[in-house]
This record gives sequence, structure tokens and C-alpha cells, in this order.
Amino acid sequence: MSVKIESTTLNFLRNLTKNNNREWFAEHKEKYISAQENVISFVENLIENIGEFDGEILKTDAKKSVFRIYRDVRFSQDKSPYKTNFGAGLGMGKGNKISGYYLHIEPGKSFLAGGVYQPEPSVLKEIRKEISMNGKDFLKILEQKEFRHNFRGLSVEGKLKRVPTGFDKEDPMAEYLKLKNFIVNHPISDEALMNSDAAKNFAKIYQSIKPLNDFLSAPFI
Repeated sequence: MSVKIESTTLNFLRNLTKNNNREWFAEHKEKYISAQENVISFVENLIENIGEFDGEILKTDAKKSVFRIYRDVRFSQDKSPYKTNFGAGLGMGKGNKISGYYLHIEPGKSFLAGGVYQPEPSVLKEIRKEISMNGKDFLKILEQKEFRHNFRGLSVEGKLKRVPTGFDKEDPMAEYLKLKNFIVNHPISDEALMNSDAAKNFAKIYQSIKPLNDFLSAPFI
């Protein structure tokens, strides 16, 4: 059975954005629980669809994959107690597979993503080695038709200005070795989220990420 994100879930997030305080949240706890259940059901459906091309994802617990809505404000200037989005990470950091898929649900700002985000220094070094040694294979993945159709390329968030220590400055893959994250993202509209075929449609987009995920996880398998 197909599951979609309900308009009531998006409305809850819109209202939470305007009323990000504990009093309002407590008064609307039932609406939060309903929205959360909707997201978990959608993620379960999404896992089933992704499982058709990536069997490892079928081991994912949908409920555990959905991140807590409560913010850790200890080291943040923004003391808002709640996130104004629902997020779910599928496969990332499970066993030897460091790569995975991510779903971000936020009215007007939703997106699908995948790859490896903020890896530990030792993991980052191994990924860079893999890219340096197998640059042609890496570029072939980035140049695939479906990949290019769905994504504009790897995120340059936090990119270094210089080639990291331990790598040749003249390495043909130098620009990719400067990256600190290896992620791609695809924006999705509210209408796409509420489409009855949303899980199936999103799985097709995630499928074009799988070759990248496999490449990034290869050194650890």
C-alpha cells in the first residue's frame, strides 16, 4: 500500500515554525504524534521501495531512522527547543556501510540526499585514497545520465582551499580530494511529498545515488 505525507503533517511543521516553544508544543502534542506516525509510515514504504535495488536497506528500522524533533541547544545561540522538520537517515553508519540515503521534510524546503556527510577524519582519508586511486571510476559515476539529471553535483560545503596533506597537489582528482563531505541533494516540492506515488518516485531518485554510495563504502567492506 502506498503512503504519502499528509497535508496535516506539513501544516503541523508550519505552525511549529511560528510557535517554537514548549507551551504550544505541549498543547498540540497529539498533532505532533499524528505527524510523526505519518512520517514513520512513509519511511517504511520508502524502505520497501529502496529495498528493490538495495537489499541492505530492508534491515533498517523506520522508527529508529527518524530523527528526534527535540533540538540539542547546549552549544547553540538559537535556543528554539524543536526542529521545524522531520528527517530520516537510511543506511548511514550501519555496519561497514558508511554511506546511505537521507530524507528531509520541511514545508517549501524538503529534499532527498545521499552519500557520506561529515565523516570522521580516518574515514575521510580512506575515501580520499579511494578517489585518488580510482578516479576514472568515480567520475564515471558522477557522469551517469540519471545521476546528472537528478543532481547538480557533489556539495562543496566546507571544501578545503588546498589539497589535504598526504596527497599530491597535482593529482588529477585534486578538486574532489578537497571535499570534506561527499553528498548530493535533490529538492522536492510539497506537492511531490503529498503525491500518492511519492515513495516510489523518490526511490527512483535514490537509485541513482546507489553507485556513489557503493563507491564510498567500498574501502570499509
